[in-house]
Formats: sequence, C-alpha cells, structure tokens
Amino acid sequence: KQTLLPLLREETSAFIFPCRPAVQRPERRHMVMELLRCIPLLLFLLFVCGLDHFIFSVLSIIQHHSLVQYSYQTSHRLTVNVMGTSLMAQLLQSTIGALNSSFDTQVEASNLACLPQPTALTRQQYLNTCLPLGALALLCLAQVYPFRLRRAIAAFYFPKREKTRVLFLYNKLLRQRKNFVYLQRGRIARQARQPHGLGTSLLEWCRRHFPWLRRYLRRRCTLCGTPETPRHRPCPDADCRALYCEPCW
Repeated sequence: KQTLLPLLREETSAFIFPCRPAVQRPERRHMVMELLRCIPLLLFLLFVCGLDHFIFSVLSIIQHHSLVQYSYQTSHRLTVNVMGTSLMAQLLQSTIGALNSSFDTQVEASNLACLPQPTALTRQQYLNTCLPLGALALLCLAQVYPFRLRRAIAAFYFPKREKTRVLFLYNKLLRQRKNFVYLQRGRIARQARQPHGLGTSLLEWCRRHFPWLRRYLRRRCTLCGTPETPRHRPCPDADCRALYCEPCW
C-alpha cells in the first residue's frame, strides 16, 4: 500500500507493479535469461538449415556435372553368293544361303537414373521451420504478464501467509533504508572531500554570475541524480553545494 510505506526512487526499481504494462527491471532480468536459453536452439536451427543448403548444393553439382551418356551403334551384313546352276550349286545355295543375315544394333544408355535428384526447401518451408522458435521467443517476452498472477493466486489461497510476507517485506525495507542512509552519508562525505574539477568550478561560476543560464545548466540530486526542479532543496550549509530532491531530503 502506498499509504503504508511510500517507496523511494531507488526502491521502486526492485519491485514489480502488476498494473504497469511495461516490462520492469526484475522481470527484464528473468526475461533475458529465458531469451539466452533460446540461443542454442537458434544456433542449432541455423546449423541445420545451413547443412541442408550445403548438401543440396553438393547434390545439385553432382547432378549437373556427373551425367554420362553414351550411344553404341553397329550393323552386320553377311551375304554368301553361290554361282552356278548345277546340282551341287543348287544344294549349296539352299544350305549356305540360309547363313545370309543382316542386322543393325543401336544402344543408348546414361547414368541419369543413378544420379541424385535433390529438391531444395522452399521459403515457406524455411519459414515454417523457424516459426516455432519465433513463437518460443514471443512466449519468453509475454510470460512476464501471467507470472504477475502468481502472488495474487497465492494470496487468495493463503491469506495468512500473505500477511506474513507483507510484514517481512515492510521490516526488510525499514532495515534497508536505515543502512542506505549510513551508506549514502559516507559516500557524500567522501565526495565532498574530493577537490572539485575544473568543469564543475566553471559551471558553478557561470551559474553564480549568469542567473539566466541556470535554466540550461541544471544541477542534479546528489543521491538519485534527478534533474533540478523548483522542489529541490539545497543544503543549508553555505559551504556545501549539495542539492537534494524532496524524497531524498
């Protein structure tokens, strides 16, 4: 509840507000880890697609440059002529004349049936292969919103446990704020002991002697770094140049 313990600027980034549509800092860390887990799948998919294209290219080269065709053609003519009209001649003409033959042979062959017939994947098939991985990446981006319901579901079924968790979180924030004040005091003290640079001194001189430049040379809060507004408060010590926003003050 905002009325119970208003959060400071530094504390807001550590919590998840369910009604905010933007992905918040704790969710972003978990989302990045989920997306990093998709990188091995993406690399494997790229390897498989690259290997498929490589194998298709090799088989296509074999198909176009390993075709062998040959043609074999031959003809055979055998003719025996027996001259004469005698009985022996007629006998030879009837017997040896049967040996007369004539045939032509033509053979054409190729290794086309033995060559590979590769078929390349279409662009639609590549797209269908990558769609599941794209859907997985979208689910990694969109899962932060269903995850916000976990606390509400747990609070509905275990209300006493929810009260214990809220009380623990409240005490934890009080301890963190107390430690935060001590840490920031030490940091500001160390920063004040350091000599100011030439650029910082020049800006202060310009702000002091040219009041109209203060609109453009705005300072920032010493703690959170927010730009100067009319609600910022300077340190009451005249020798201190620190400026604080209202929550930090």
